[in-house]
Amino acid sequence: MKRACLLGWLMLALVAPHASSADAVAERGRYLATAADCAACHTQPGGGEAYAGNYAIESPLGTIWSSNITPSKNYGIGNYDEREFARALREGVRKDGAHLYPAMPYTSYAKLSDEDIHALYVYFMTEVTPVDRASTETHLPFPFNLRFSMAAWNVLFLDGKRFSANASHDEAWNRGAYLAEALEHCSACHTPRGWLMQELSRQAYAGAPLGSWYAPNITSDPVSGLGGWSDAELGQYLKTGRVPGKAQAAGGMAEAITHSLSQLSDADIAALVRYVRSIPPIKDATVQRPAFAWPGSPMPESAIRGTANEAVSGPSLYSGLCASCHGARGEGSRDGYYPSLTHNSTVGASRPDNLVAVVLFGVDRTVAGKHVLMPHFAEGSYVQTLDDAQVAAVLSYVRQTFGPGDSMNAGDVARIRQGGSPPVLLGLVRYGALVVLGIFVLLFGWWFGCRRRKLGARV
Repeated sequence: MKRACLLGWLMLALVAPHASSADAVAERGRYLATAADCAACHTQPGGGEAYAGNYAIESPLGTIWSSNITPSKNYGIGNYDEREFARALREGVRKDGAHLYPAMPYTSYAKLSDEDIHALYVYFMTEVTPVDRASTETHLPFPFNLRFSMAAWNVLFLDGKRFSANASHDEAWNRGAYLAEALEHCSACHTPRGWLMQELSRQAYAGAPLGSWYAPNITSDPVSGLGGWSDAELGQYLKTGRVPGKAQAAGGMAEAITHSLSQLSDADIAALVRYVRSIPPIKDATVQRPAFAWPGSPMPESAIRGTANEAVSGPSLYSGLCASCHGARGEGSRDGYYPSLTHNSTVGASRPDNLVAVVLFGVDRTVAGKHVLMPHFAEGSYVQTLDDAQVAAVLSYVRQTFGPGDSMNAGDVARIRQGGSPPVLLGLVRYGALVVLGIFVLLFGWWFGCRRRKLGARV
């Protein structure tokens, strides 16, 4: 009996440290998956099962559906070994050899360390619940449906180097650089892209269109970028999605804060702030004042009411649809839930894209159990559906009253409603297709003419 007890204690002593170590690795993987914002793209909004995919990513080239990355052996990554898992993350190549589109930010994940890849693999294989359900297949138009073409794109634009610490900076700065450049993949949204959809490294973090939204300049320039923000303000924004007198997160940034940034440790947030604040400034010569620096000169409510043509009058639309939350003078609510429109980066930005997108698509973010919601005014709105002319009218009033003073037209709104301006690549492909079609028509005409002449000669 004593021997059996002794043997049991010995086995427990040998197994327990191993189990504890495995649990620690899996828990680290959970944190890394959060930092990498995997859930934002691989979990369907509105109660979808974690990491089961089927999230529609509206890219300029068409809709890309995220894949199931649960350990399901039939529909997910359950049959991947660690090498195959690493290849998918770093090179954008699936187990079956098919290439992923760079909507999956593997160009950033290529910098991940071997240790972090291992922790992520352990987490997904041991802690994530398998979901046996296929995700919607992605079918982009020709020639973007030719996935093998991504092999050539990778040769040109994929830098497979792992992240290496910069000896001229301390540990906190390097941690922030690793978070921004690898896990959080900030450049994937905030860096302009070339005509082949590659990131333009010389303009890193200078701001870029993102479909209907615009990811702003986050370099340290004091006018065009974040140079006018304090460390505390930037940290608060990353953690909560709002800084009164500066900005409120919406669109993709709201998703990133909800699923990822708000759940990072204070030390990691501080490291991110440290790194982002050190990004070399890139100035946009067209920007004369920081987006948050417009004080506003609101009209009195008595001057707004009774305006002629109220259906398309900016002041009247503002009074009827916006003032109840944001205040007649744009002051916002006392508790800050509804933000002020003065000193507001969305209102004062040089580009109106995000302001239009907020009206069309609303705001929806949840941080620390606090849900922030602004209704949308597009088709199906439970408040009121606004057409392009009405959106342009009310936002012209907002920009003229609380922002830089410019006007908008229905065409601006229509462009953003439809997903933003198409990329150069799409235009080149369409033009190339027309050229090929024209050549085909000419060759067919030449062949048909020759055939008719031969038939005529025989007769």
